[in-house]
Amino acid sequence: MLRVAVVGSGPSGVYTAQTLVQQRDVPDVRVDVLDRLPCPYGLVRYGVAPDHEKIKSLQGSLRTVLEDERIRFLGNVEVGGAELTPGRLLGMYHAVVYCVGAARDRHLEIPGEELPGSYAATDFVSWYSAHPDAADDGFGLGAVRSAVVIGAGNVAVDVTRILARGEAELRITDMPQPALGELARSGVREVAMVARRGPSQGKFTTKELRELGTLPGVDTVVDAAELALDPDYADPGALPAANRRNVEVLRGWAEASPGGGSRRVALRFYLRPVEVLAGSDGRVAGVRFERTLPDGRGGVRGTGTYEEIEAQLVLRSVGYRGRELPGLPFDARTGTVPHAAGRVLREGAPSPGEYVAGWIKRGPTGVIGTNRPCAKETAGSLLADAAELALREVTGDPLDALRAAGLRPVEWRGWLAIERAEEDLGRSLGRRSVKIPDWGGLLGAAAEGR
Repeated sequence: MLRVAVVGSGPSGVYTAQTLVQQRDVPDVRVDVLDRLPCPYGLVRYGVAPDHEKIKSLQGSLRTVLEDERIRFLGNVEVGGAELTPGRLLGMYHAVVYCVGAARDRHLEIPGEELPGSYAATDFVSWYSAHPDAADDGFGLGAVRSAVVIGAGNVAVDVTRILARGEAELRITDMPQPALGELARSGVREVAMVARRGPSQGKFTTKELRELGTLPGVDTVVDAAELALDPDYADPGALPAANRRNVEVLRGWAEASPGGGSRRVALRFYLRPVEVLAGSDGRVAGVRFERTLPDGRGGVRGTGTYEEIEAQLVLRSVGYRGRELPGLPFDARTGTVPHAAGRVLREGAPSPGEYVAGWIKRGPTGVIGTNRPCAKETAGSLLADAAELALREVTGDPLDALRAAGLRPVEWRGWLAIERAEEDLGRSLGRRSVKIPDWGGLLGAAAEGR
């Protein structure tokens, strides 16, 4: 029997486990899917916006994989701490595949970025997604009239949409009750989503973009003059299909008349943030931007012209970086673990039994489906090494070894108990299933499944 640990239960980890047990060349493979959290599914649970039920339904497919008798979910297991180093973990399994994502946000590196009221968009996402590590400060939404979201990707669109939505539309989701209550008290009336480049270079998908124009009571506006700065705006025919569709959506909004909504979403382009401004209370009061123009090489150049946009809340959404896992090699420049076809490299040579897949392997690129071929490549490398890996001696059930290391793994029945507790919580609030947002609540619920 070949015993494999997959660290991370998001799509890349689950797809890796699925590929390993479904192949035929090595018939007897058993996979433990470990996660630091007591809940599976990674960013599908804690990153997909609560009002995106179709994408969140992917949990059903991931669930089917994790219920395979050859796969075991073990949550509440943190790798990289004193109790469980990568070296100790490798002593329990023939092979370990790290699918730990890219959890650290990028910074703007501008003055004022750390002012109260300025956050990473990922902090806001974690809060409304009930991540147990999220700060429970409510983001002061009751005192916010105007918000600025810096970025032009799907996460930027998500947080913009959540800020602009009404409480009634979010009540039908699984959003945690504290976040729903704070959003119900929100004073936000205007959200500016700002990009330093042009409309043809936006990283958002057309489906996500279009949703901003369908929010009840919200006017979505675009400055036609800013769109016209983009050389590809007048004739987008040469653009890739997705970018061309984005331009057409934006063109439609630029040509439309205001709808008289009580809230407003403004999409701004060719503005580069240079400073987050402080008010007299020391909190965020706005953002100073420099007007940019295309430089003819796919980038932008500054013009020396500046504009200030009022804001009491600033959310930056300018990308992710991988976070170093103690005990694993790490390339700080790329934010990834060095590898060759998924095999972890230590001092330039493959490290027997250690592999990576997902964002920690390739960087934060692609969509959920991109993880399938990535996982397949890594699983293929592991299976090619299987004969040699199987010679390594591992003793007993790794679950016993994890417990002996002082860990308290949450097994699948513990996760099912969390699901039941969230359904009960939803019923008590007159809602559907509602997420439990704290460690104590999650582990307490999981204990009911033991």
